[in-house]
Amino acid sequence: MAIIVNLDVVMAKRKMSLNELSEKVGLTLANLSILKTGKAKAIRFSTLESICSVLDCQPGDILEYVDDQQNTILN
Repeated sequence: MAIIVNLDVVMAKRKMSLNELSEKVGLTLANLSILKTGKAKAIRFSTLESICSVLDCQPGDILEYVDDQQNTILN
């Protein structure tokens, strides 16, 4: 997948647990876990906005684009 989710990195920098983020954002642990592990197929802008607000970060801190073709060539 070309989109990498760095939610766990941002959470670690903020010393915030998944439980705490879940409570503050208003999402279930299951949905946040799916997002955190990179298994999510999509994310609503309103959800991304809430996460960024709580973690005091930018969307680019959480989501990263990696060119699969370039990554394959380098490996």
